[in-house]
Order: sequence, then C-alpha cells, then structure tokens
Amino acid sequence: MTVTTQTETTTLKNYVGGKWVEADGAELHDVVNPANGEVISKVPFSTASHLDEAVRAAKEALPAWRGVSTIARARLLFVLREKLDARKDEIAELVVTEMGKTLPDATAEVGRMIEMVEAATAIPTTMQGKVLEDVARGVDAETIRQPVGVCGIIAPFNFPAMVPFWFVPFAIACGNTIVLKPSEQVPMTQQKVFGIIDELDLPDGVVNLVNGSREVVEGMLDHPDIDAISFVGSAPVAKLVYERAAQTGKRVQALGGAKNHMVICPDAVVDQTVKGLIGSGFGAAGQRCMAGSVIVTVGSGHDRVIPQLVEETKKLHVGNGLDEGTDVGPVISCEAQDRIGGWIDKAIQEGAEVLVDGRSPLPDAPEGSSYVGPTLLDNVKPTDSIIQNEVFGPVIAIVNVDTLEEAIEMVNASQFGNGVSIFTESGAAVRKFRHDVEVGMIGVNIGVAAPVAFFPFSGWKASFLGDLHAHGPDGVEFFTRKKTITSRYFSGGQDHGSYFVEH
Repeated sequence: MTVTTQTETTTLKNYVGGKWVEADGAELHDVVNPANGEVISKVPFSTASHLDEAVRAAKEALPAWRGVSTIARARLLFVLREKLDARKDEIAELVVTEMGKTLPDATAEVGRMIEMVEAATAIPTTMQGKVLEDVARGVDAETIRQPVGVCGIIAPFNFPAMVPFWFVPFAIACGNTIVLKPSEQVPMTQQKVFGIIDELDLPDGVVNLVNGSREVVEGMLDHPDIDAISFVGSAPVAKLVYERAAQTGKRVQALGGAKNHMVICPDAVVDQTVKGLIGSGFGAAGQRCMAGSVIVTVGSGHDRVIPQLVEETKKLHVGNGLDEGTDVGPVISCEAQDRIGGWIDKAIQEGAEVLVDGRSPLPDAPEGSSYVGPTLLDNVKPTDSIIQNEVFGPVIAIVNVDTLEEAIEMVNASQFGNGVSIFTESGAAVRKFRHDVEVGMIGVNIGVAAPVAFFPFSGWKASFLGDLHAHGPDGVEFFTRKKTITSRYFSGGQDHGSYFVEH
C-alpha cells in the first residue's frame, strides 16, 4: 500500500504489523499548513494500548528478522533507496506543506534522508566483529555484533523526512525491529515514506509507526519490551527522556537543543562568509539544531562583514516555501511565531540594536499562518538571555570581541555544544579553534557543519545525552550489542595446554 500526497483533510493511520490500522478511540488533532493556516489532515493521538500493539508486533517479528542475512537486509535497503529516490520530489513537497521550509531546502533534506539509506547498505562491512587467533595455545577469541532488539524512535518536527532516517535504516540493517513516533506536528511525511516501505518485502512487524503525542512518548520510555530509544528534540525534553528511559534499563541516545556560534575572524572572505551566515541562520527559518544563531565577530571582522550581511539579509523574500523565489518560509506554528517574537522583544529590552526586524514580515499573511522574517540583532552582550537560550527561529544575535581567545571562551561558556563555525583563512587560527572549543561538530568556512551519513552527528554537553551518536559508525554501535566468544577444541590433536592456568 502506498499513501499518496494528501490533497484534502484525511485522518492518518498507524502502521502496525505490516498493515495500516485505525487508531480506534484516539483523539484527533489538526495538522496545519504553517504557510496559510489550512488544516491539511487529522492526526490521531494514539493511546498506550495502540503503542502496545505496535511493540508486540515488533517483538514478534524480531527473531525471524534477525535471522535474515546481513546481505539480504542490505539488498532490501538498496531497493528502498531506489524507491525513495524515485519519489523524492513528492516527499519534498509534503515536507514543505506540513513543515514550511522552502522547496530547495526540503529537497536537500530528502537527499540527506536517502544518503542515510545508502550508508546503511554497507552493513555487511560495518557490522563485522573481530577475531584473534591463539590468545592462548589453541584458544581463539572473537567478538560478534547482534541486534539490540525492539527500538523506539521519537522524531522532531523540523526534519520530517531526514531525522527519522538517522535511525530507521541503521536499526533495521542491524537486524532490529522498530516503532517510530513522528512529530504530531508533521506526521504526513512519514505516512508517505512508510507507504513506500510497505512496498518492500519486509516481514510484517519489522517497521511500525504510531502517531501520537506525550502519551505515546511516555509509553515508549516505560515499555518493558522496548530495548533502545533514539530521541531528537529540545534539551529539557532530551534530559527527561534520557533519565526516564535509563531508569527502565534502556539504551538511549537523546539529541537535544543547541545554541550554535559562528566566529568571524578579521581575515574572513566576506562574500563567502555572508553566504554561509545567511544559509546557516535563516535556512529552514532557523529551525535546525545546527542553525547558527550567534555571530561572534573578532575585532575588525565586525565592520568588514556585518554591513554586507545586513544588506543581503534585507533582500531575502519571506513566503510560502512552495512559491518560487521564496528564501525563508514560515515557522512551524503560531505558538512558535509568538515565542520567537517574545525573544526578539526581550533582546531589545536588554539593549540589543535591531539591524533587521523580522517580527512582521507579511502584514497581509493568511490568518493562521506563522511567519517570522530574518532578524539581526547587534550589540548583544554575552550574558543576555538570547545568547543563553535556544530561540529556534530566524534570529541571529551579534556579539563583538577583541580576540579569538575571547571568542573561544564565549563558545565554551554555553551550556550547549552541538555545532560551531569559524570563518578565516588562517590555518593557525583554525588549529587553535578546533583544539580548544568544547563543541562536537565544527565547520571551517562552512555555516552548517552537519556531518554526512558516514560520520556521527556528534553533539556535546546539553546538546546530547548518551554515549553513541546518530548515524555513521556510532549508529551501528548503538543498534548492536557485542558478544565475545572464547573457544577451543580438543579433537585437533594439538597440545592445547591450559587456558585457565595460563590466565
């Protein structure tokens, strides 16, 4: 069964045990297009009983699925990759419709989603263990990897296509079964994707989707038959997820919020730096955990770069992400619009100078839409509230310091440690910066330093709770458990000695 692009208000379903099922008795909530305020579907807020049905299906499917060869699992992912690629334009348009980002941005997101599947197809290589012959006379030792079990995935609103696929292909490639809860604000993209997955020859119950909100999340954290949790969301919720899941003995990776800095040195290449700053700060209307939200100018870097940044920012067009020529789409909801506007107001009250004001970018916007335009705030102090807190909108605060050492000190003072960028042509400055900053992902003349699928998404501090990050080698590590076997055989006619005496 394949779900087609939603053109009218429909009620979404759960996908459990290889079938689309109604969430009987669940409350229905509106899914709203943030560009125009229109209700585009109804999403059920599933209950604990709906979740339990999905977990039961995943648990029942686990023995047979883990018995499928790694090569066969990889080949199914090759098929999935081709099917997703053939439908990438449909998926991207759906991302724009329910989330609001521009079509080029959504197209890039879907490309990254497909890249995750490509990386996971390498599982016959990346899941390999290790063998050491003759750890003692006639005794061999080996470590193998086996699946963790039933894996719960809790996804955010800002990347409806990509972020679930930070986990889904790696989890199933390693032989696990999954239960995915997409964000209730953007549930339609994964309806489309699971319709494509349904076309594969997967055993029933390997992949399951349960729509819902808090009750489903709490149920996943507490459920005794879920063995691992992958979460992406705000820092406070990530902390709660990490603690609560750990209490029930689950393996957890909880990716939280961010406050990413972009350091501009005096020798930065101005044109390219400005492009990087705009893409980082205003792409997806600033609703990325890798968005640059603080510019730290070092010395004369301020006067070299900021005037051109202001000029180029004012040229950006705010509108519906599906319209040609739109540079910045809406934020996710009217509540987000109000919250972001409140942070701008507070920054002004604390002394910030408004260089570009995005609080009312479209006076004639449709009722129920949620637009915030690109906003630049200068003369912000390192101690101001807007520096300490995640705004998650198209707002950049600018702080000027005298030295690179001061810039590094400011970056390290943040509770977050997700991403940071430096713009300079000095190798010495880069060497010092990358060595000293307490941040997990660093961009050098790159505004959004999000790693490709073969490298881990390695946030630090309050931006990540857990030991193993998303995708890359860490993804395989997270979704497998190691088993070490020490063995010897007596029928070979060798003088085997005594392993226990020698040890």
